[in-house]
Amino acid sequence: MARAVSNLLPGEDIIYFGDTAHMPYGEKSQSAIQSYCIKICNLLLGLDVKVILIACNSASAAAYDLVKEYVGSKALVLNVIEPMVQQVGHLYAEKNVGLIATKATVNSGVYERKIKQLELGIKLHSLAAPLLAPMIEEGFAHSGIIKPIINQYLSSDELQNLSALILGCTHYPIIHDEINEFYEGNVAILDSSEIVAKALEHLLGLHGLLNDNAAKGKRHCFVSDYTDSFARSTATFFGEEISLEAYKLWE
Repeated sequence: MARAVSNLLPGEDIIYFGDTAHMPYGEKSQSAIQSYCIKICNLLLGLDVKVILIACNSASAAAYDLVKEYVGSKALVLNVIEPMVQQVGHLYAEKNVGLIATKATVNSGVYERKIKQLELGIKLHSLAAPLLAPMIEEGFAHSGIIKPIINQYLSSDELQNLSALILGCTHYPIIHDEINEFYEGNVAILDSSEIVAKALEHLLGLHGLLNDNAAKGKRHCFVSDYTDSFARSTATFFGEEISLEAYKLWE
């Protein structure tokens, strides 16, 4: 997600916070996720951000409304679910659409509710895929170990006869090619990264907050617990080595 935002909005400063102490969120309760998000918001608001992008489907499902109320007029708030739902509504009326995501996202039912509210006859078929995010985080995204697991999930009855598949976790675009290979290019794979980056650009423009400076924006990346495995994975997420600063919100 951060990579897509950087590519589309290179002049914007980005402050990234990765809650490595509590990953993966997909296995956490709603109340725990909400507590983590509020503490992260306090850090970000203290750094005078203009928009908070909740770049996690599990956190978006569990805490978006709470975060938006908590932040109030101090900053804009965007999640990763709304832009995807709008894209699905625009392209797949009366179609079968699949969703793979964490347990927290699937169990929340947020995609089902929001897609149903569109009243466009879209049938959503959801499946929790809890093993994928931790394996990607541990560096197994393109290994022979993860491929059978991907194929096992995608072979489930819930994910057959689809027009499109929503990648309902911001880790999953990293295995886009493996998923596309399974479907032999016959199912559209919906990557939230590009969709959300464009939604962020639109939101900033709507409020007159786009940075038109030609200079490249700065990036400051915090993590709640520095680990070598996450440091290595940043090259995959960002497309380059990133310096990480440990910031322990929970001490």
